[in-house]
Amino acid sequence: MNSEEFIKAVKAIVKEKGISEEVVFEGMEQALATAYKKNFDSKTNVRVDINRETGEIKVFSYLVVVDDVDFGSESTDEEGNVVKIAPEINIDAQIILEQAEEMVPGIKVGETIETEVTPKDFGRVAASTAKQVLTQKIREAEKNSIIDEFQDKQDEMLLGLVALEDNKNYYIDLGRTRGILPKNDIIPGETIKMGSNIRVYVTKIENGTKGPLILLSRKHYGFVKRLFELEIPELQDGTLIMHACVREAGIRSKVALSTTNERIDPIGTCIGERGSRIASILKELNGEKVDVVLYSENPEEYIKSALSPAKNAIVNILDEKKKEALAVVPDDEFALAIGKGGNNIKLASRLTKYKINIKTMKEINEEGNK
Repeated sequence: MNSEEFIKAVKAIVKEKGISEEVVFEGMEQALATAYKKNFDSKTNVRVDINRETGEIKVFSYLVVVDDVDFGSESTDEEGNVVKIAPEINIDAQIILEQAEEMVPGIKVGETIETEVTPKDFGRVAASTAKQVLTQKIREAEKNSIIDEFQDKQDEMLLGLVALEDNKNYYIDLGRTRGILPKNDIIPGETIKMGSNIRVYVTKIENGTKGPLILLSRKHYGFVKRLFELEIPELQDGTLIMHACVREAGIRSKVALSTTNERIDPIGTCIGERGSRIASILKELNGEKVDVVLYSENPEEYIKSALSPAKNAIVNILDEKKKEALAVVPDDEFALAIGKGGNNIKLASRLTKYKINIKTMKEINEEGNK
């Protein structure tokens, strides 16, 4: 690769990949300086200059004028170990003023003496290094571009294609990269089919050594939250407000809503005509039960609503500071209020942030007769 070809290659890649031209040249100069030290000279006081217009490459050896040679110093750390401190200027690059004046009369401390030392066959090394650097810069640019594209996608819902599977994970094609959906983060009981389109919730984005690491979930409560926002336009335009969302994936979710328009019924709006809106959400959740709860500033009303599907609870706040409440339900609704395995009462407590004790009307009457 001659100088002209190198410049053309750099400009083509800069245009195609959106890489900074200066970043490529600086990377080349650093890489060529390292290559020179390895192949021609073990000293560290060299720099490489690439002409941005012609592509001509020159290698310079430099010396910095000093009053006295700095060999570095020693210190001790907190444990008493001797620690060597490197000199500010590499030893190879130092020249004392007296010697420098013999080479360049009138030179001053801090100034630099440079000598071109470009080897005759350096073009061979430059060609090989150029390919390596350009490849590296392309990878870095693509990696950074992907990170820029996905960095604001955390806690968002994405649509992807199920591309690969191993013992622990599904790998979801998101376009320019793949996300990881752990098998313990899918909805219990659901079947994921290879090649199918799937909605996923982004739980984490990290800048890894091999590119962005994007962790996905269908089990996270945020998945339900984003589903509601996707299916219910009134949540997007602010007519409805979501106050909280809790979930026991595969079993039940509870979503607390209020309205900014008194003429709008939050629960009816989410259910939709003939249940069309909530049906779309339930289908995506693989049949998981969803309770739409009417939010209230009144904790007694809020807790009563949160105990759905139980409907006739009588709620008393026992201790507002400790967030403790008692819910009394008809005998035939006790099982509904508790839920299978206690999941309904647990979710209601998490939703309202109250510790809810439940008793039946029969238990209350028996206690009153004692």
